[in-house]
Amino acid sequence: MERLADHRILITGAASGIARATTLRLLAEGAHVVAADITADRLAETRALAGKDGTAGRLALVEVDIADETSANAAVASAVKTLGGLDALVNAAAIMRGAHTHECSLEVWNRVIGVNLTGTFLMTRAALPALLDSDKGVVVNFSSTAAFYAHPFMAAYSASKGGIFSFTHSIAQEYSKQGLRAVNVVPGGISSNITDNIGELIPADTDWDLFLKLSPALPGGIPGPEKVAGVVAMLVSEDGSFISGSEIRVDGGAHQ
Repeated sequence: MERLADHRILITGAASGIARATTLRLLAEGAHVVAADITADRLAETRALAGKDGTAGRLALVEVDIADETSANAAVASAVKTLGGLDALVNAAAIMRGAHTHECSLEVWNRVIGVNLTGTFLMTRAALPALLDSDKGVVVNFSSTAAFYAHPFMAAYSASKGGIFSFTHSIAQEYSKQGLRAVNVVPGGISSNITDNIGELIPADTDWDLFLKLSPALPGGIPGPEKVAGVVAMLVSEDGSFISGSEIRVDGGAHQ
């Protein structure tokens, strides 16, 4: 199925995890994609996987530090030039640093907010003119179940994702009359770089009983990132054209 055959898409965080899986899914559905990340060697791995799928001819790469204004502006400009315009921006890049909140340094707090929330703002701000020139412009932002439900030891991460939730609603309303859509994807209990390495990202003395409510209710355990990739593909396609200013939670019923 090539429902994205005429779509030009920029996605951040594409060197790994959910964003990499989403990049491959968008390409599989016919999109022309610019994959952005701060890690050049892992971006090359994403290209290699696309090569195995026979879709690398529609993939371009760009290095970006989304928390840096100059870098974000340059990456968006490069993507728009490469693609000849822009129909969708997928802000999937994120970091997580855990700590007991009373021990969380200002440096860690600012870094998480800077990448996750400010980075989403910078990329969106730079992309908006091109998206508004499209007749199907859409911003897909990645919030998290951590924005709505208690995720211990993740105060900075939760705050950043709550900010993304509100930011998405704001731009969805602000640009609605110009035809722009903005949607939050809310993953939870999905295999990703963050969830796979959670033990290294939170305190060593973590009380794991506090996480019991975060497991998927559906059988099969923690699924792969492809579960989220399919949702993003729908949202940027015509199938998602009446969805804006809202959320789609992908967590296997963990937060019913």
